[in-house]
Amino acid sequence: MTLHGAIAVECLSGPASAQAEQAFRLVYAETFAEPPYNETEADVTACFRRFRSQTRKQTFRAVLARTHQGEPVGIGYGYPLGPRTGWWDRITPPAPDDLRGEDGHRTFGLMELAVRTPWRRIGVARRMHAALIADAGEGRVLLNVRQDAEAARGAYRAWGYRKVGETRPWDGAPLHDVMTLVLRSETA
Repeated sequence: MTLHGAIAVECLSGPASAQAEQAFRLVYAETFAEPPYNETEADVTACFRRFRSQTRKQTFRAVLARTHQGEPVGIGYGYPLGPRTGWWDRITPPAPDDLRGEDGHRTFGLMELAVRTPWRRIGVARRMHAALIADAGEGRVLLNVRQDAEAARGAYRAWGYRKVGETRPWDGAPLHDVMTLVLRSETA
């Protein structure tokens, strides 16, 4: 756990994240109820059905930021992408094979990163992101971010992510940018 001011950022395994599901759910529900997401309780329920499955992956890792009183303020989580990931299937323009090849070790898929409104713009998201990838064995991070989520897109660009394409990750989804962050070169 790292302390920054009154905010602690704790790195969690899958089982520990599953035990902290209510904290993850609180942050997610509050954050993604806001525009441009406007997620409903049904959306949150669907997300946490996936979350329960994701936390069972051996390689799942997460971060949870809390105040010194224990109030959840931010979350982040993901896992390395396996060879059969569908993440690259909907990207336009189509990703070349050298970009899309996954083996379970090459790419960390960042599923969610969110901070509740009162704790935004003080570096909590940056600290959580840094903690999540600090000991990453993967060479890069991959994420999708809605194109109308200007603050999130700006943060990712400032942290070194670059856009590699666009996608609608599920039927009826708004357009998302597909972004990658290189952690280390794949060529030696």
